[in-house]
Amino acid sequence: MRGAFSLLESCQIPCTRFLSRTSQFSRGCYPMQRPIKHNTLCFCRNMQTFTRELVKASYVSTPQTKPTEPKDQSSAKVESIGAFQKLPMVMPSVDILHSALRKAKRVLPTKGIANIAKRERNRGAKQLDALMKELAIRLRGYLENFPKRIYLHPYESSLIELTFGAGHYEQVLKKVDALRKKVVSVGKEHASLCAQSLSKREAEERLNEGLEKLQEIFKREGQAVDNLLYIAKTLRAMPVVDLEMPTLCLVGAPNVGKSSLVRLLSTGKPEVCNYPFTTRGVLMGHITIDYQHFQVTDTPGLLKRCDEDRNNLEMLTLAVLSHLPTAILYVHDLSGECGMSPSDQFMIYKEIRKRFGDHLWLDVISKCDLLKESPVVFITEDGEVDHLELAKYRKIGPEGAIRVSVKNEEGVDELTKKVHELLMAQMGRIGRQSIEDNVEVA
Repeated sequence: MRGAFSLLESCQIPCTRFLSRTSQFSRGCYPMQRPIKHNTLCFCRNMQTFTRELVKASYVSTPQTKPTEPKDQSSAKVESIGAFQKLPMVMPSVDILHSALRKAKRVLPTKGIANIAKRERNRGAKQLDALMKELAIRLRGYLENFPKRIYLHPYESSLIELTFGAGHYEQVLKKVDALRKKVVSVGKEHASLCAQSLSKREAEERLNEGLEKLQEIFKREGQAVDNLLYIAKTLRAMPVVDLEMPTLCLVGAPNVGKSSLVRLLSTGKPEVCNYPFTTRGVLMGHITIDYQHFQVTDTPGLLKRCDEDRNNLEMLTLAVLSHLPTAILYVHDLSGECGMSPSDQFMIYKEIRKRFGDHLWLDVISKCDLLKESPVVFITEDGEVDHLELAKYRKIGPEGAIRVSVKNEEGVDELTKKVHELLMAQMGRIGRQSIEDNVEVA
């Protein structure tokens, strides 16, 4: 048989009196009453309740086990795009050291120490400890605020690897952590030695020795901090992509006129030159059509080769297409002025179209004024034009492609209209995907 009663902490009747009364029931001082099977609710201030089991006319406490919540193994969530703009401002290693030295030398000994030797060793130990903490705490702050790549958005993780090389980001953070640990170890060791000094002169010598040792370590291994500074500046300068805003990505071979179209369509101002790989990173511009804002990205050109042989610039283009929800505007140059034959461009086009066929797509033939002015092909063809599809491509480009000339603005109005329709379709796709994601979470 089970019952329950309430132990009152703040009632005017002491708990001992309440319990003694309960014990009197068992001794027979009061008429025995049948135990009440239902719980009695008591309302008072600061009340604490216990559940007890009735065994042989006495209450025995039974432990109440709270339901344990399952621990979330993946407490660290993958961040959305924008982590680079949250990186801390990293100071040069020289400035960090000089600032820490100035603050440490201002530290005074504890008041009330009359003995000169004790006062000097107290001052030395406190200054070394202060210098060690100034350096170590700043380094630890950097390490805590630079995210691990596994928690970054896949696009930003790819940017780090393609910009600095495989493993370089992790290696720099590891060196900064090693420097922090060494500073803590050496600082504690010399502060302890200084605190054990027997004379004022010995305390001063150990203080100077500790200061010199910490400076030597930081100057010798502080290059890791400067490398971290370069990483932070480079990553913060990269364009921010809004995943909820429709994005148009211009893709094609090098020097086909992608940058010129970005300048024509958007606020972006990429460099425009007549040589391959003018674009050495992802450049971002914005389009405003009917009070609606869209993003435009200019990407490095792609060459005819397999992924294993591609350089980092080409891999950057593939990373944008793989990890960002973009619509693709593929640019073709059939004049041959870009330095690549239409045959090679056709092979690249087929590969990219097959790999990223799920993206919304628009084909544009640039430099159409050159096709009208001169039918001369600047690059010698392979001669294998038997393929009907290739022959058609060399003559008119992909089916449904828009012919555009930035020089005389031919086809610009049609291109602007098609781009707007493409981006509106992309906006609808993003909205549907957002709704599906919310349904899955719910």
